[in-house]
Amino acid sequence: MSGDIIPRDAVPPPRDGFVAAVEAIYDAAAVPERWPQALQEIADSFGDVGAIMIYQREDGGFGSICSPRLEAAQRDYEVGEWWRQDVRFSRSIERGAIARHDAVTDRDIASPEEMRTLPFYTQFLRGHGLGWFGGVGISPDPRVSVALSIQRSDQKQAWTEEELDRLSRIGRHVENALRLGIRLINAEASQLALSDALARVGVGVFLLAGDARVLFANPAGQALLGDGLVVAHGRLTARSETAREALQARIAEAAFGDAVARSGPPQPVLVPHPQRDGFLAVHILPVRPAGGGPVETLLAETVAIAVVTSSEADAPADPALVRDLFGLTLAEARLAALVGAGRPPREAGEQLGITEATARTTLKRVFQKTGTTRQSELTALLARMVVR
Repeated sequence: MSGDIIPRDAVPPPRDGFVAAVEAIYDAAAVPERWPQALQEIADSFGDVGAIMIYQREDGGFGSICSPRLEAAQRDYEVGEWWRQDVRFSRSIERGAIARHDAVTDRDIASPEEMRTLPFYTQFLRGHGLGWFGGVGISPDPRVSVALSIQRSDQKQAWTEEELDRLSRIGRHVENALRLGIRLINAEASQLALSDALARVGVGVFLLAGDARVLFANPAGQALLGDGLVVAHGRLTARSETAREALQARIAEAAFGDAVARSGPPQPVLVPHPQRDGFLAVHILPVRPAGGGPVETLLAETVAIAVVTSSEADAPADPALVRDLFGLTLAEARLAALVGAGRPPREAGEQLGITEATARTTLKRVFQKTGTTRQSELTALLARMVVR
């Protein structure tokens, strides 16, 4: 196993790579095979070894993508069945539900004594020259849970609160890019031309030029056009003045903003959709195609991709939107979405993989942050905001 150990000088020194990481994330949004390199850029921005992204669908299906420098450790993790002893994995959902922030690290998962004695730490991690991790949960789709984890060398100190905050901000961009990316991964887009893959995804997708001209719209996107979101004079816009101005600003930022501006916190544009008694959430992904392959040819004039999702009647709220609107953690938002849709705390906890006691503790924080005191008030609040 010594051949798999990460030398101290194999990891680049810390650098101001946040912007570069964000650009790599959006480069991968429409090209799933670029995710390993994007994950490496994320790890490099912290001066760490590598990163891994694990996703699980509502139907139980799951998968993972890791950066190149973690491939050997990931193979050992699977072949050696270290996942059976991975306390990070087994405890992350329960411990993450009570954490005050979205990003967590080993001190939120295990005691110092456990980190000194458990075989997962002493044999697996140290055997690969690995130490502390930082992880963050993200929600690109209400039916898909994703965890982004960054692994650092055993020669580095523990994660600081500032680093965990930066990881949370990186996670928001990964979430935004995965609004499209996770659906392309599920559609096995690498086997298809991009236009064919986009036609198969279940959300609206519009490829936009700098002046908001629609260069391509998939069938799902065309079906969402109507009295809320429209194409006028060939440009994507909205009938509501507030939504129209916000949409124009997001597209202009993607087209003409500098790299620093594009790396700011991504926010969706909510477009009223009276036909469905709800709204459309428009997520703008900046695009900077490079190279001369077929994907780049299709994206030649594209500066932004608009991913449009529709609210669903009687469905739980989108946790990511609940989080952003009410300042919750993602774990709190996931619970709020289920409880707000009428699930009892015990049932909601079971669905999320946490105990009833943890669910009730988390729900108290949700009530405090949303200014509600009981489940019926939370349900009414989410219904009034039409956050579905």
